[in-house]
Amino acid sequence: MFKSGRFVASHLGDLRESQVQPNGVDLTLGTVFEQVEPGRIERGGKTVGDRRECDADDDVYHLDPGGYVVRYGERIAIPEGHVGFLYPRSSLLRNSCMLDTAVWDAGYEGRGEGLLEVHHPIEIEAGARIAQLVLAEAAHEGTYEGSYQQENL
Repeated sequence: MFKSGRFVASHLGDLRESQVQPNGVDLTLGTVFEQVEPGRIERGGKTVGDRRECDADDDVYHLDPGGYVVRYGERIAIPEGHVGFLYPRSSLLRNSCMLDTAVWDAGYEGRGEGLLEVHHPIEIEAGARIAQLVLAEAAHEGTYEGSYQQENL
C-alpha cells in the first residue's frame, strides 16, 4: 500500500508546503551534471564516469537534447518497512523530457540522482519541482548498506 504525501514528507528534510501532494512529495532540481568520461559496470563492482556541473544562468539551466544526471535538492531517508519509487512530474513529460530513476531501498539516506532525458531544448530553474517520491509498504530483509549510502550529503 502506498503512503500519503504527509507520511512521505515526515521522512524528508525542509520542504515547501507546495511540495507535499496527496500521494507523495515533489522533489526539486538541485544540480545538473553532464557525464564527460565513461563509467564501467562489472559483476563485482562499478565505476561512475567523471562529470562536470552544467552552467546555470541565474540558477536556470539551458539544456539541449541529450542525457543529464540530476541531483535532487532534498535529503531522502527511506524508512524501515518501505520502498521508494520516483516518478517524473507531468510538466517534464509535456516538455519532451523524461526522468529515469531506480528503486530506493529501505534504509537509504542521501541526496539521490536520476537521469534526465531531454528530447527538445528546455530551461529548468534550480529548485523547480521535477519528480514525485512515493513510498510503499514493503517486506524486506535488512536495509540498504550499498556504496551510495549517504551520497551527496
